[in-house]
Amino acid sequence: MAQTFIATVIPDSVFERMRGSSFPEDCTVARSDLRYLRLSHWTAADKERVGEMVCNKAIADDLIDIFRQLYEAYYIIESIRLIDDFDADDERSMRANNTSCFCYRAVSGSQKLSCHALGMAVDINPLYNPCVRQQKNGKTIVQPTTAKPYVDRQHSFPQKIDKSDLCYRLFVAHGFRWGGAWRTVKDYQHFEK
Repeated sequence: MAQTFIATVIPDSVFERMRGSSFPEDCTVARSDLRYLRLSHWTAADKERVGEMVCNKAIADDLIDIFRQLYEAYYIIESIRLIDDFDADDERSMRANNTSCFCYRAVSGSQKLSCHALGMAVDINPLYNPCVRQQKNGKTIVQPTTAKPYVDRQHSFPQKIDKSDLCYRLFVAHGFRWGGAWRTVKDYQHFEK
């Protein structure tokens, strides 16, 4: 299979999949500010796949370069599908270990738009790199909820993102901030610009 790393305007057929889902009626982001990416990647089963992602045009070239280098290094990314394949349900997408970018939505538990709503954030292998929030009452919130075995970052397991990981190094070299370095919430899957 030939490698594929392409960024284009969003084709009508793709936009129809997004409309009313990741691109709701009240979306304030212009379609023309987004790009449709086709990205080769390797799965844990050593299968080569071509995934699809929508991102902001401002980071399209960065993502093409990052994902090409990850592919060349045989870095495992289990799934790269539009979140629309999961009815724009972030939890369902994360449980499927799906790497994604654009979804017009607020930050979980707030009214503030997420960087995903602008297409400026990417979640990589989210099942193995969960978002972990400590509430004031001592309760720990883990997203996705099935990722509790991967909260302890002292353990070693495949697809874990930490500061020695190639994925981390590539995103940071391209000017992205890593959610795993945040002080309160730890969002190990998340890179934003």
